[in-house]
Amino acid sequence: MSDIEIRSSVELPSIREEISFQTADGLNLVGELATPRGKAAEATLLTLHPLPTHGGFMDSHVLRKAANRLPELANLAVLRFNTRGTTSPRGTSDGTFDGGKDERLDVEAALAWAEARGLENIWLLGWSFGTELALKYGHDKRIRGVILLSPPLHRTTDEELARWVGSEKRVVAIVPEFDDYLVPEAASERFAVIPHAEVVGIEGAKHLWVGETATTAVLNEIVRVVAPQHWPLPASYRTSL
Repeated sequence: MSDIEIRSSVELPSIREEISFQTADGLNLVGELATPRGKAAEATLLTLHPLPTHGGFMDSHVLRKAANRLPELANLAVLRFNTRGTTSPRGTSDGTFDGGKDERLDVEAALAWAEARGLENIWLLGWSFGTELALKYGHDKRIRGVILLSPPLHRTTDEELARWVGSEKRVVAIVPEFDDYLVPEAASERFAVIPHAEVVGIEGAKHLWVGETATTAVLNEIVRVVAPQHWPLPASYRTSL
């Protein structure tokens, strides 16, 4: 038995499965599902990646590290996929980027696949552009809530935010102190339209959550919201090797 430090490149044990599913307009989207070994996941993170025209895809590092760590450390399932027209090592999803409009069908297809698979306690976990999709299209879906990493609120209108008022679904925005688009104070003002929204500022972090300190902080906040019984995350992992 030995302990390994949980750092950037660590991939902890899980069951990894390449998946694909179709949208209502006939596109094939590719992705991956990571689940805990030998037991059912307590909750599911359905991830929505950053802007594909600026390098965002299902392997954007926070989402990849969530899949690499959280099935084992927090008993969570992590579903990642490429929205239409997006490429990663897993492959390329059909279609063309539509600026967040027809991506509504991508979100709906991913949720339908997750529900058909029997995944439970589904949360939408969006990052940057992915937060816009979560906010625009998640308010009327069968989810527990949305977790919003670095929300720019460029595409989401106040009217769309207002759809969440009175909802039982949680709305949690995790905002870097030095975000390029929306810092914690400004985020609190924009999200004030949703009385139950929670804005969590992360000191020292930037929009891209670069560095292990920022990554650890954001993954801990995700687990605090979704699976508090597994919070805080350990800094090391005991292996039998």
